[in-house]
Amino acid sequence: MARRLRQVIGDMNYAQQRLIARLLSYDLQLGQPDAAPATYAEFLLRTSGPLLREPSARERC
Repeated sequence: MARRLRQVIGDMNYAQQRLIARLLSYDLQLGQPDAAPATYAEFLLRTSGPLLREPSARERC
């Protein structure tokens, strides 16, 4: 039971971190966030925030 509770809390923490990163990202402030950057300067601006490390496929299972 304690192991399952720890896993649920870990999942909620990860989801909260992802949500905060998405809300603070520059892409959401744009009119078309999925469009490619028009200039190199815009590309650098979009990637200037912290990049999240996605877990490997082995860690996700």
